[in-house]
Amino acid sequence: MKNSRFDKSKLPSRHVTEGPSRAPHRSYFYSMGITEEEIHQPWVGVATCWNEAAPCNIALSRQAQSVKGGVKKGGGTPREFTTITVTDGIAMGHEGMRSSLASREAIADTVELTMRGHCYDAIVGLAGCDKSLPGMMMAMVRLNTPSVFIYGGSILPGRLNGKDVTVQDVFEAVGQHQAGNMSDAELEILERVACPSAGACGGQFTANTMACVSEAIGLALMNSSGAPAPYESRDQYGEASGVAVMNLIEKNIRARDIVTLKSLENAARVVACTGGSTNAGLHLPAIAHEAGIDFDLSDVCEIFRDTPYFVDLKPGGQYVAKDLYEAGGIPVVMKELRKAGLMHEDCITASGRSMGEELDLIQREADGRVIHPVASPITKTGGVVGLKGNLAPEGAIVKVAGMSEEQQVFKGPARVFECEEEAFEAVKARGYEEGEVIVIRNEGPAGGPGMREMLSTTAALSGQGMGKKVALITDGRFSGATRGFCVGHVGPEAAHGGPIALLQNGDMITLNAITGELSVDLTDEELATRKANWKGPRQTEYDSGALWKYAQLVGGARLGAVTHPGAQKERHVYMDQ
Repeated sequence: MKNSRFDKSKLPSRHVTEGPSRAPHRSYFYSMGITEEEIHQPWVGVATCWNEAAPCNIALSRQAQSVKGGVKKGGGTPREFTTITVTDGIAMGHEGMRSSLASREAIADTVELTMRGHCYDAIVGLAGCDKSLPGMMMAMVRLNTPSVFIYGGSILPGRLNGKDVTVQDVFEAVGQHQAGNMSDAELEILERVACPSAGACGGQFTANTMACVSEAIGLALMNSSGAPAPYESRDQYGEASGVAVMNLIEKNIRARDIVTLKSLENAARVVACTGGSTNAGLHLPAIAHEAGIDFDLSDVCEIFRDTPYFVDLKPGGQYVAKDLYEAGGIPVVMKELRKAGLMHEDCITASGRSMGEELDLIQREADGRVIHPVASPITKTGGVVGLKGNLAPEGAIVKVAGMSEEQQVFKGPARVFECEEEAFEAVKARGYEEGEVIVIRNEGPAGGPGMREMLSTTAALSGQGMGKKVALITDGRFSGATRGFCVGHVGPEAAHGGPIALLQNGDMITLNAITGELSVDLTDEELATRKANWKGPRQTEYDSGALWKYAQLVGGARLGAVTHPGAQKERHVYMDQ
């Protein structure tokens, strides 16, 4: 029986399901118990990043079943498949972190290849950990299929001594332990209770930041990112997402109809007002690149600069994702932004309704505790700001959520390290001085390779009580859990001959998050002389394999550390084949 809602003659799946020449293909489908009716319906890829590596991903396979139920309810044929995930919390602090950012591209590439190879008509993508969220969204925009994103949900907070604790507390406890302020037994107790359930890290770290982005950009249904992973009530969002993607197929609403310059600006607003991860400054340009939209780090930072910060979340604030959900979630946050005229309301969303229409349906108001009213924000500018200057001609980024204005200005001599391990060992041994600017270079996308996060080093500094007494700059990245004056994404990176490659111990560095400055007290002539004497990029050990390939292809952080030319160069759109 043919489903009259859908015109199969214009959908990619016709290439594997329709006509006498596709009898061999259909025989495979019958072998899997697919009925004749199901064969001739639209086919929806249900992509998950399920694995057993970490709690962020462990619940995704179960959640995918509710999505498949929704697709069937909407008249489609769901086909579940998985892709990889590298979980940052496990990869942190060692060579494994080089795989993290590269995994974003691998996720986007493998989802693209699976969709293309099997001619699926639409996608519902489920993701849990940091890079899997942008990777899945990048694939959706690259393919330009009808697409709905759904987050796997956050972890529940642990409890210790009457307080909520998260994995951030454990990373910082390592520094306290090294400083002699915490016993072995106290550390062991904390590590056992900090992460009590499935789900991604609970603060406004990268996973929850990009989950908020998924709603703000329009690819996810409203409030679908809020409920913690263990809540089986998440199933209603899974089913609704499956139904929603079928409506998008019927209306021919595609990912690039949803992801526009305006919706990217909405997403950046939400990152800023929630004190989100600096990694959004990398992922938003990468998503824009897949749509052929010019939206780089400087554009993101412009929005960050004039957006008030009014949602009190860890690491700069007090609360976690579960608290935000109970206060009404991202819809209430966006409703506050709308009151200040900071939301584009005409953007289309995964529901088929506009952002304005969606916000009209939201009845709850800011609670004044987790979500402050936009009229009385925590600070008047965003929780994340961009920096530029002769040390970062292509820009850099810093999270200032939770920092006073006084703490947002720092000047001190450079203490230069050639890699993260060198810096971490020095921090453990207290091989630095109060008032210094710690410089970690050769950790950019190409130079690392892989643009590692520096959470082990920054958490150790915080644990030693030095988080506010030193600053840190790097061409690598920071975890969303990082706090203190820590500047990442310095561009151009050292491997590309950026000024960070030319720094020497004792050079005076100025960081000013209020004016947006990152500079070194050197003349243009001195920098040019040092550049002429520069011996070239540091040799890495990665001369083959995936990381070598990544280093050859990856571009600068300013444009999102992408590895292909993007939609501006494409001549073939998957959905129109």
